[in-house]
Amino acid sequence: MDWSLLFKALCLVLVIEGMLLFAAPSRLREAAQLLARLDDRTLRLIGLVAMLAGAALISLFRI
Repeated sequence: MDWSLLFKALCLVLVIEGMLLFAAPSRLREAAQLLARLDDRTLRLIGLVAMLAGAALISLFRI
């Protein structure tokens, strides 16, 4: 496994999250408050969908 690729991917996540915080802090805060009101089952479903979408995109683009 190429650990440098994993490290680069994690760094890219930090850049994207930082851009969201910088560009729209109030909107991100509203989204976090909305997520805090959701029940655990809904959050798990959102997480599962996000993981499957990410895995599908990685497979599709053969990163």
